[in-house]
Amino acid sequence: MITEMSPTKGNLIKAKHTLALSRQGYELLDKKRNILTMEMMSLIDKAKLVQSRIDSTFKSAYYALQTANITLGISNVEQLGYTFAEDDSVSIRFRSIMGVELPMVDFEKKKIEPKYGFSRTSSALDEAYEKFNEVKVLTVELAEVENAVYRLAVNVIKTKKRANALKNIIIPRYEGIVKYIQDYLEEKEREDFFRLKVIKSRKSS
Repeated sequence: MITEMSPTKGNLIKAKHTLALSRQGYELLDKKRNILTMEMMSLIDKAKLVQSRIDSTFKSAYYALQTANITLGISNVEQLGYTFAEDDSVSIRFRSIMGVELPMVDFEKKKIEPKYGFSRTSSALDEAYEKFNEVKVLTVELAEVENAVYRLAVNVIKTKKRANALKNIIIPRYEGIVKYIQDYLEEKEREDFFRLKVIKSRKSS
């Protein structure tokens, strides 16, 4: 391993430069990993909160829908469902955290305006409509957060692997190379100095 480079001053300079860059790279990667991990943990907490809200809202929505089905009839509720227009107001953009692109979902929260007549409906259907619309908004928010968490988790793993490779393989290798070349050059200097001293003593005698 340590004999990969010839023990010359030029190679010593190169090895020291590579070692310095490796140490700097490790510090940057470790910092990146910490930042991404903190961002991921905060989003996980947010995802749990949104999921809890979705669960409770879904429960209320299904209860209201069940009541509407009983009072209005399932077939009537199904027919009324066709009066709702498909929502295409969702768009996606991205924000970058330490080079990781995280999605940001833009969703137009429109005012709730049922298209059906009130003579054939009940308050339970209105409540179901309102609750399921709230679930839709929360689901969009949850999709954004969960996608961001997944992307962060993948990059945390990649960053950790690269940082570990620098810490456990590259940096020790070049520390060994630097030490080997330095020891070799110092020994060579001592030998040269000793030879020069012997030559001088012979000339003087």
